[in-house]
Amino acid sequence: MAEEQAPQEQKKEKKKSCPAGAPMWMVTYSDMVTLLLTFFVLLLSMASMDPVRFTQASNSLQDAFGMHKQPSQLEFTLPILPSPPQTKFTPVQQEMTTKIHERLKAQLEMKNMNDDVDVVQKDSDTIILRVNESLLFKPGQSQVPPTAYPLLRNIADIIRPLPMKLLVEGHTDDVKVSQNPIGNWDLSMARAVSVMRFFKQGDLLDMERISAIGFGPDQPLVPNRDEASRAKNRRVDFVLRLDRLPDDTKQGSTRNTHVPL
Repeated sequence: MAEEQAPQEQKKEKKKSCPAGAPMWMVTYSDMVTLLLTFFVLLLSMASMDPVRFTQASNSLQDAFGMHKQPSQLEFTLPILPSPPQTKFTPVQQEMTTKIHERLKAQLEMKNMNDDVDVVQKDSDTIILRVNESLLFKPGQSQVPPTAYPLLRNIADIIRPLPMKLLVEGHTDDVKVSQNPIGNWDLSMARAVSVMRFFKQGDLLDMERISAIGFGPDQPLVPNRDEASRAKNRRVDFVLRLDRLPDDTKQGSTRNTHVPL
């Protein structure tokens, strides 16, 4: 039995073995490719090359096979947005602002308020009613005391009929507030909002016309050199502005700067 199995195992081993060396057709094919390469190199060496055509042909091959040395760069063209229409005030509007300024001065004098409120015409469309801090707030406090109610009501009565918008600005000096945990900027903002809230609760002015902002010590009237100059910088400004409308059309959108109450 062992002798019969030995020949069968040898036959199986002969079937698994592969002949050594490459197939004959592969050798012939390699020789042919080598000869063709030699032939084209010979033609290339004998031909007169046109540099321009050679570059064009080389670039065409690179484009065809995606062999760019550098990735292609995309060019973006940013659209040029038109600038917003500029505000221009007619001489009639400028004259109106001047007349309102004169009218405010006369009303303050008639109400004996000219010592408490300063009227400043800033430019052709802006008038400022300037009130010192001591008349509206206690030191370091942001709540409007009852003693300031009559003054604020009189200011509202003066502003109400005017065709202008109101921005309440709070300002402080450069001394840190020790009686209040909030900083000067927060204090100025809180005071402006308190004035705005007083107008709202008393239904004294149209709230669509009012906004509030606080500047802290960033916009002093005079340098903070001594107590007198610092007292002058602690103030509330009632900034009145004519509606800013372009010449031909109204602005499409406006930013809402109202402070929620």
